[in-house]
Amino acid sequence: MANPSQYLETISLDLHHLTQLFGVPDRLVEDSTFTYTMEEREGQYVCTFRGKGKEARLAVPVPSHPEERLRELHRKRACRRLCRQTFYSLLRDVTGIHPPWGSMTGIRPTHLFYEALEAGMSMEEAGSHLVEEFDILPGKAALLRETVASQQLLPPPADGFADVYIGIPFCTTRCTYCSFSSGEIGDGRLVEPYLRALFSEMEAGAALLRDTGKQLRALYIGGGTPTSLSEKQFIRLLDETMRCFPGASEYTVEAGRPDTLSAGKLEEIRAHGIGRISINPQTMNDETLRLIGRAHTARQVVEAYAMARDAGIGHINMDVIAGLPGEDLDSFRRTMDAALALRPKSLTVHTLAIKRTSRLQVENWQLPEGSVASDMVDMGRETASRLGMHPYYLYRQKYMAGNLENVGYAIPGHACLYNVDIMEENTHILAFGAGGISKRVFPEEGHIERQPNVSNIAVYLERHEEMAMRKRALFLGQLSTQT
Repeated sequence: MANPSQYLETISLDLHHLTQLFGVPDRLVEDSTFTYTMEEREGQYVCTFRGKGKEARLAVPVPSHPEERLRELHRKRACRRLCRQTFYSLLRDVTGIHPPWGSMTGIRPTHLFYEALEAGMSMEEAGSHLVEEFDILPGKAALLRETVASQQLLPPPADGFADVYIGIPFCTTRCTYCSFSSGEIGDGRLVEPYLRALFSEMEAGAALLRDTGKQLRALYIGGGTPTSLSEKQFIRLLDETMRCFPGASEYTVEAGRPDTLSAGKLEEIRAHGIGRISINPQTMNDETLRLIGRAHTARQVVEAYAMARDAGIGHINMDVIAGLPGEDLDSFRRTMDAALALRPKSLTVHTLAIKRTSRLQVENWQLPEGSVASDMVDMGRETASRLGMHPYYLYRQKYMAGNLENVGYAIPGHACLYNVDIMEENTHILAFGAGGISKRVFPEEGHIERQPNVSNIAVYLERHEEMAMRKRALFLGQLSTQT
């Protein structure tokens, strides 16, 4: 019989995430201030954590499955979750802190809600289960319940469908919080060779989609800022997209920077049958826009919304960020008042996260107080409600202000299918361009294989044909043992 401790050989990173959740120094794990044991006893895995004069012990049944590979996978997951839960219990006892999402450190809390539903629980029972099992606050359980209810109104995913992501890794300026694979347009010399490489990869992807027999479900053109391309380049991108990938039930173009939009670009978006765009102010306070490196004003956001509506675009999404540097509750209220005035069809309220490669991290900027960020997020939810919206997708990130969440809201009938698919990881994804990550989903096994494209633009130009072949191997090659 396998020693359950073998499943925990790489658990240290998960434990560090928990120490960060409670503000406990990482070194207390490294110097063995906290110690643990994991053993199998009478059909149960039993984990014990000790430290700071306290002890926590939890147990779960040993999972069983007739197939050896899946049995090992389920047992590994059970041991790792048990280890995290036990350490969380000890840290909460030691610090007296109650994180809003309890012991959940993963980015997709909805997965655990769906897991409870699959076990036969009702929506109400699933919410109560997460409160009891993972110690999340009742308000977060209610948010999950409403999010899942919205998702269940969407066309269900199936193995015969695939989404497409097309990445344009260029922006007019780089935001201080950004860690995406993107570069400033600069003198523009990389744009043309990038588009040639991208179109070649897209052509190969269209052939792959035909060869696999998958039907296109949703397509998203993101970045970067796709509308930072010149008008001619942008039209070529739309032409090539529709030539390679016709017939999606949903098309989205990220048009995040209002200063990159023109009447011509917006008219071409509508003419190509694209029904959803995203114009993202992040904040409607000019001083904050300057501070975070956005080269536009709040007034330009208002003008861009008017121009998009004049072009006949029916669905405009707005992204905002709670907890930006220098902002307080009154600052965020001004942004929410602007959202009420502009009336987008969907609103995504992000909580600021300090990414490892962003300027905020490099320059050691500080997150706002957790209580302030929490009040901002609550205000975002109230604003969405006043706009007639409901939450439809939700995810979390590491190093978020207040250990909170990002939530997408939409009025009924305007949830973004691609956003749900990418977050719930229940649909195959073909991703094109620098930094794109393709995914093949094996739902019966609870298993996903990923194939990333290189993120460096110059390297992508040299290796785009290899990126196309990687996707072909992912979807038509042999299943590996990667989990």
